[in-house]
Amino acid sequence: MNRKRVLTVLAVGLVVVVAAGLYWFQPWKLWVNETVQEALPAAPAPAQTSAQASASAAPAPKEPTVVATGELISHEHATSGGVRILRAADGSLVLRLENLDTSNGPDLRVWLTDAPVLPGKDGWFVFDDGAYVSAGKLKGNKGSQNYALPAGTDLARYSSVTIWCDRFSVSFGAAKLTKST
Repeated sequence: MNRKRVLTVLAVGLVVVVAAGLYWFQPWKLWVNETVQEALPAAPAPAQTSAQASASAAPAPKEPTVVATGELISHEHATSGGVRILRAADGSLVLRLENLDTSNGPDLRVWLTDAPVLPGKDGWFVFDDGAYVSAGKLKGNKGSQNYALPAGTDLARYSSVTIWCDRFSVSFGAAKLTKST
């Protein structure tokens, strides 16, 4: 009877440990890709007076201006693609990932940071050491995606973008930003 009770307790404990490990690591995400293809954001042109509107056809949306660019390098996981920060006609900022290709993972975020982009393992853990702005959860591990940056974001304070795994505090990949002139 004692042996049966011990085996039952061990079996229940093993099930709990396996369930917790699956929840924490989410290993199935390594084989599941989420592709997101969003169009380049375009803001409507400034409002016109009724006299201006009657004199011309409907205005075309104004293309946003590029204020910074970068290319992603791999860190913890193979990662590639481009990064652009765009300023819309209304002054809002959008961080755009283009042709992103990385692994899926638990709790991935897109961060604008002040950390240097270092190659290899040296760059894996530096992005949460200083200032950063979260643009939100990664929408998909493949494709082109737009992330609105919070109003008042001062781009002069930030020099890089990272795909950050918040659960394990590690960068999947990052890009050094080059400001446009």
